[in-house]
Amino acid sequence: MGVFAAMGVLPPFPYYYWLWTNPQSWVNLCGKGRDPCKVMACVSHFLKLIQFISLYSVSSFFLPPPLYFWPLFGFGQFLNFRVYQLLGESGTYYGVRFGKNIPWVTEFPFGVIKDPQYVGSILSLLACLSWVPFQYILLWSLGCVFMIHVESKEDPATRAKLLS
Repeated sequence: MGVFAAMGVLPPFPYYYWLWTNPQSWVNLCGKGRDPCKVMACVSHFLKLIQFISLYSVSSFFLPPPLYFWPLFGFGQFLNFRVYQLLGESGTYYGVRFGKNIPWVTEFPFGVIKDPQYVGSILSLLACLSWVPFQYILLWSLGCVFMIHVESKEDPATRAKLLS
């Protein structure tokens, strides 16, 4: 396994773990007048770019993609899009942990698929198995499974208080 590629796949997960378990620290770090969800989204997009560059560096592309690519990737991206559509930036990027009032959503895929955003990510990754070596897909997927576990334990008493 290429060490640099593996190191590029991993950074979002300790970051998400830290934010989930220390939301007040993040809110304080962001300071007054800065939306902690928006800042998290910007950092997350940068880390996602590093992940994609890391996977690209070890990938072998050919066309056309295998037939399983389209349904896995399409449905995975649909789930990710739908989660963001329903929750918005604040709901997707830990708004409830940062002290925001995020309404509970029951529309599809919520209530049908547990952790639809992570499921969508894993499906999209599995779609790329013919191009990306298995160990990198596995590493990223294990990061998703780890965060599913971490985020399944949410204690409302540990939520942050927004700075006014």
